[in-house]
Amino acid sequence: MTDLLVHPGLFLIAGGLLLALLTGLARRIAIVALPLLALFFIWQIPDGSNWQLRFLDYTLSPLESSKLSRLFATIFSIMAAAGGLFALGQTKRLEICAAFVYAGSAIGVTLAGDLLSLFVFWELMAIGSTLVLWSQAGKRAEAAARRYLMIHLLGGVILLAGICGHVVQTGDLTFRAMSADSAAHWLILIGFLINAGAPPLSAWLPDAYPEASWSGMVFLSAFTTKTAVFVLIRGFAGTELLIWVGLFMVFYGIVYALLENDMRRILAYSIVNQVGFMIAGIGIGTEMSVNGAAAHAFTHIIYKGLLLMSAGSVLLMTGRRKCSELGGLFHSMPLTTACGVIGALSISAFPLTSGFISKSMISQAAADGQLLWVWMLLTAASAGVFLHAGIKFPWFVFFQKDSGLRPQEPPPSMRWAMLLFAFLCIALGVWPELLYRLLPYPTDYQAYSGAHVLTQLQLLLFSGLAFFVMLPYLKRTLTITLDTDWVWRKWLPSLGSFATRQITCLQALSRAQAQSLGNAFMAWVNRSLGQDARLSGTWATRDMALWVLLLLLGYLLLYYL
Repeated sequence: MTDLLVHPGLFLIAGGLLLALLTGLARRIAIVALPLLALFFIWQIPDGSNWQLRFLDYTLSPLESSKLSRLFATIFSIMAAAGGLFALGQTKRLEICAAFVYAGSAIGVTLAGDLLSLFVFWELMAIGSTLVLWSQAGKRAEAAARRYLMIHLLGGVILLAGICGHVVQTGDLTFRAMSADSAAHWLILIGFLINAGAPPLSAWLPDAYPEASWSGMVFLSAFTTKTAVFVLIRGFAGTELLIWVGLFMVFYGIVYALLENDMRRILAYSIVNQVGFMIAGIGIGTEMSVNGAAAHAFTHIIYKGLLLMSAGSVLLMTGRRKCSELGGLFHSMPLTTACGVIGALSISAFPLTSGFISKSMISQAAADGQLLWVWMLLTAASAGVFLHAGIKFPWFVFFQKDSGLRPQEPPPSMRWAMLLFAFLCIALGVWPELLYRLLPYPTDYQAYSGAHVLTQLQLLLFSGLAFFVMLPYLKRTLTITLDTDWVWRKWLPSLGSFATRQITCLQALSRAQAQSLGNAFMAWVNRSLGQDARLSGTWATRDMALWVLLLLLGYLLLYYL
């Protein structure tokens, strides 16, 4: 164990706890400085296992670095710094403290070399993210936090069961590549997919995240699903099932985002959609596709954070979140509008933005692997992304019919955070080598080939044309969208209420039956032993003497026989 190395995840967790004691300028400086220090420590860690601890008969490696883990830990610390800058004006003190515990735990997952360390940080993530959501207060947020925690505790139990099974089978806790060839590995895979927002439990994400505060959802969007992408890359790359799971998530997110009226639920479904691209890339399993999944996770955290910052700014300044209540905000919020548009172009993989240089690697990997149907579906999904996130979100929030709202731009710290992420979206799109050098495998991929740029521009052009042709059908109304969470939010409570009523009726019937039987028994007792009963009447002395004689004779016969 190297004493000179600081564990960046534990450092950020401790810093989050320390923030509870700080106030004023010291707290504001610490909010930005702590994640940057964690980033510095990340880049001081050499490759390989650096901490080794003995636990029972097993060796734990809570600090193990590689190119893949360094890539994810880097973007997690950048996200924590930018999210902290965006949330400097947040009056709820618990939120940023919990967010740093959440971010530090995510970094801990990426640096864990064994399954037990991974599980501990995995559960700390669930606690931190639940507190971020719960800190918003209010009935809706608290109810969403309970449902969120329920799902993630379920995922944690399944993951722990899989880890225990893996240890029984192998006698080893080392986290290495697995194959879904045993019940234990299936349980581990399911535990990872629950955090990724995979079906049939995808609905936890759009149910919970939009109920966080204007800054809380920025933190929530970055860590849980991306740590799931990281562990899937590390543990299950090349598992063919993940291709189809990812494709389902891609189209599931598109359909529900197109139906939504709540701007933050649109972006929440978009998270599921984008993670679907990454999981499909992991399922393909080639070096190109794994690089693409990792790169797309990196860029997604930035452009999704930017989109949610612009949405959070609108929510803070207007108090409204439904598309049907917004529009025309570009008049008084030009900077927020510009940043939202940059984020929308990036998620749509527009050339010269970060999404273009990462998403295309996954499609190229499908083409290289002669997976024609996968390539076609990913291409069609790219058009759907432009429809719901590239056009629908900025159009209905900033440009559609004038709502009459004239809010001011958000406070300076929020504007600086948006400008930082907008710059990164464009910088990575213009200089993709900055990101490609960090990827787990060497690559000579050239995103800006003439065919690729032309194909993508045509795709985006016709998607935009389709949006405006279908605009009358896409106008939002005050409706709600049913999802699979209807099962545990509506159907199961209704089933529970029905069962409770039936049990109550059975209890009442049982009490009535018991009372009836009790009354019948007491009536029999009264008839047999009551004042007027034969057994309670007066008996003549000669009759009693005769009965005593008979009893004695019977006893003597039994004794001698």
